[in-house]
Amino acid sequence: MALHDRDRIFRNIYGHHDVSLAGAQKRGVWDGTKAFIDRGHDWIINEVKASGLRGRGGAGFPTGLKWSFMPKADARPSYLVINADESEPGSCKDREIMRHDAHVLVEGALLASFAMRAHVCYVYVRGEFVREREALQRAVDEAYAAKLIGKNNLNGWDFDLYVHHGAGAYICGEETAMLESLEGKKGQPRMKPPFPANVGLYGAPTTVNNVESIAVTGEILRRGAVWFAGIGKPNNTGTKLFQISGHVERPCVVEEEMGIPLKDLLERHCGGVRGGWNNLLAVIPGGSSMPLVTEADCQSLTMDFDACAKVSKGLGTAAIIVMDKSTDIIAAIRRLAYFYKHESCGQCTPCREGTGWMWRILERMERGQSSHAEIDMLWDVTKQIEGHTICALGEAAAWPVQGLIKNFRPVIEARIDQFTATRHAAE
Repeated sequence: MALHDRDRIFRNIYGHHDVSLAGAQKRGVWDGTKAFIDRGHDWIINEVKASGLRGRGGAGFPTGLKWSFMPKADARPSYLVINADESEPGSCKDREIMRHDAHVLVEGALLASFAMRAHVCYVYVRGEFVREREALQRAVDEAYAAKLIGKNNLNGWDFDLYVHHGAGAYICGEETAMLESLEGKKGQPRMKPPFPANVGLYGAPTTVNNVESIAVTGEILRRGAVWFAGIGKPNNTGTKLFQISGHVERPCVVEEEMGIPLKDLLERHCGGVRGGWNNLLAVIPGGSSMPLVTEADCQSLTMDFDACAKVSKGLGTAAIIVMDKSTDIIAAIRRLAYFYKHESCGQCTPCREGTGWMWRILERMERGQSSHAEIDMLWDVTKQIEGHTICALGEAAAWPVQGLIKNFRPVIEARIDQFTATRHAAE
């Protein structure tokens, strides 16, 4: 299984070609956009539904279905908010779209906004993405100058697109915390319901979508839902940007077919695991919030939502972090635990207190200064956090630790036993 070049949506993901509007148009971007708008709101939503596109931001919710939740007759304005806060450790695909293929995103924003009857869209860009924000703003300015967007534009739908630069808070990647930040408030998640489709930005109907989910819209409409649905696997259709980092020969971001075997993906595009496949220890398949997958499960793992849900918690953002046998697996998860402790907004007690507990226990486990009983205590702490917070940061913090205990408990026990034996020998 391999994606044909003719089926690639992101034709300039590496920045080898002209990134300007003229270059994007030569690659087919903005071709037929007005014709799609002329076919109406519902036609676009139905095409996206038929394509089987699932959200590329982590949850994998059907995109067309999400768009259909927006009210069709409401006195309030409607908004599209594009999540470009890409702060998940290991995830680095959206920045490449903004750097090198920004017009794909701008066109997709217009089409998606029209489908949901929104005249205004905000792109919330991660605080650290300075050059990416500048590249996206250049593309937006070009689209305004060419009257592709704006008031009385050539495509027949008044549309304003604003690029908003965040301040570097991971929690603002959560959709309601992002809305709070856009409104000028502290970035903290909201209780749901009400959901953003009913009460979102400025109290108006709002849909929040990932950059990649919006960017593929134009090509789906140009080539048809049947084309997109014919790539990948049932319920896991289309192409996907995979981000591979860690212990591989050539880390990269690559567009491939959904459902490609992990082993094929690593060997075809990354030169394989450093030191060979037999040197593989574990893989985090979907960004740092997903549990570890052991080498045994990696042998047959395919990169799609359903297969990853069986061995991990899901595909996530498809940010694949590869760890070979030189990795101190306890130290790796301890480092991730510190990240989630640091990035917790502090609103929910289980997350605010529990993330610190996990990090402190893991610090001692890394040194072996722990006890076997504390392994079960740590597991219990993760369960007190998981499912007990307003947003999913609780799960994001708990799942990597659960993956460590589930798959590498003997490593933790051996570290504790080694430290105990060394201490007794010193006495």
